[in-house]
Amino acid sequence: MKNIGFTTSIPVEVIFAAGHRPVDLNNVFITNDNPGKLIEVAENAGFPRNTCAWIKGIYSAVVDTGEIDELIGVVEGDCSNAKALVEVLELKGIRCFQYSYPNSRSYDQLKKEIDRLCSHFAVSYDECLRVKKELDKIRLRLSYLDELTWKYNKAHGFENHIWQVSSSDFNGDYVTFGRQLEEEISSIEKREPKTESKRIGYIGVPPINGEIYEFIESLDARVVYNEVQRQFTMADSVDIEDIVEEYRRFTYPYNIRCRLEDIIDQVKKRKIDGIIHYTQAFCFRGIEDIIIRNELDVPVLTLEGDKPGNIDQRTKLRIEAFIDMLDE
Repeated sequence: MKNIGFTTSIPVEVIFAAGHRPVDLNNVFITNDNPGKLIEVAENAGFPRNTCAWIKGIYSAVVDTGEIDELIGVVEGDCSNAKALVEVLELKGIRCFQYSYPNSRSYDQLKKEIDRLCSHFAVSYDECLRVKKELDKIRLRLSYLDELTWKYNKAHGFENHIWQVSSSDFNGDYVTFGRQLEEEISSIEKREPKTESKRIGYIGVPPINGEIYEFIESLDARVVYNEVQRQFTMADSVDIEDIVEEYRRFTYPYNIRCRLEDIIDQVKKRKIDGIIHYTQAFCFRGIEDIIIRNELDVPVLTLEGDKPGNIDQRTKLRIEAFIDMLDE
């Protein structure tokens, strides 16, 4: 069994079908005991200081730990720096495979990419479909945990975030992941419903500062929607037996219009009072904030994060003022 790292969510069914262990390198970076040190390692290796912290963290998660046997770099549909990252890692002797989500969302083009991935790992499409059926059972339960957040008001926003974001690789072992998820659900179901008066939606890339959820809850508010994290669960695709269509419905790699359809629908469905749009420093996705503000009918607070750690006092004041404003 090899550890197959990747830079953003990919058709993970292929990796499991091949008998390998998928590893979302974003999660390895941010859960490291000292993620700031990983950024320093990358900068000492020559990465510019004005490069996204996630790219630097992923680099160090690969070269510093020495536990990744191969990297899948998503060079289209995610970070604009991913291709350069792949080239640097190849220079370091890391075996890399470049994968793309076509901008057009063309079924045929996406199928070619998934077929290439299957061929690379010597697995058949049918083998991947069998894995999808097992993963979809867990994805249905993740959808239920999501309902425990926004419909039944029992789960915390951070719990919603961490379980959904972890479904990008199922922590490398979907059997264990599924069992632990059931234990978590059983515990959450026993709680009394939460009573926060403000319902917040979180959109954009997962935060580099997880403390944001706890701070929001200290202000009589709660995050009841995590946009990209929910997309990682493939919650909208468990009703289809087609991996290509599954990853066509996955909104994150495609244009902002595609994402907005899902966001607008979920804002209405979950009765969200306000949106926090998180952008990562030096990321092209920050420009999309112009469109988001123009299209959404609820108040939007845009936050920019840079390095891991506690959220700063200025950001706390902005969040507090935003939530207070929702009363007006």
